[in-house]
Amino acid sequence: MDGEANGGAPGTRLPANVGEAGGGASTLGPRASLLMSLSLALLLGALSALVMFPAAEHLRSLQGGERAQATLHTAGSCMVGQCEVEFEAAGRTVVAGLPVGSGGGKQSVGAAMTVRYQADDPRVVARDADVGGGGAALLAWMSGGAALFFLTLSGAAAILLARQRRTSFRGNV
Repeated sequence: MDGEANGGAPGTRLPANVGEAGGGASTLGPRASLLMSLSLALLLGALSALVMFPAAEHLRSLQGGERAQATLHTAGSCMVGQCEVEFEAAGRTVVAGLPVGSGGGKQSVGAAMTVRYQADDPRVVARDADVGGGGAALLAWMSGGAALFFLTLSGAAAILLARQRRTSFRGNV
């Protein structure tokens, strides 16, 4: 082909694996897979144990709280705690943030909802629909399950790495 390799300019040579099925992309080795899987397992486990399970417990703690009609004051991602509601408590207007794990993120500012709050501190509030802890508990279990999945992958990568070392050690002896 007059010095052309894989359609390049005359006289240039591309590496043999470029343009083939692999496209030049390398796969992760067992060490990198092990480290990535362990990192993801730790991250997801921490999210579950340190954020979502406590958020679900906090939501459940408001089941016996005072009820009030509220309006959405600030819209945002309610699941990560960026929404605020406005309501009347003990004769005064309170603006309080919804906790992590709250639902209702698709509602627009001014939407009506029922909230529950602590009588001694009305700034501790949650949507009445969320006090069962359902959304936060579901995310806690999902991230915990994903953490176990990546921990299992880490174990498989560790076993593969150990077998490769043993095989290469035997081949060098």
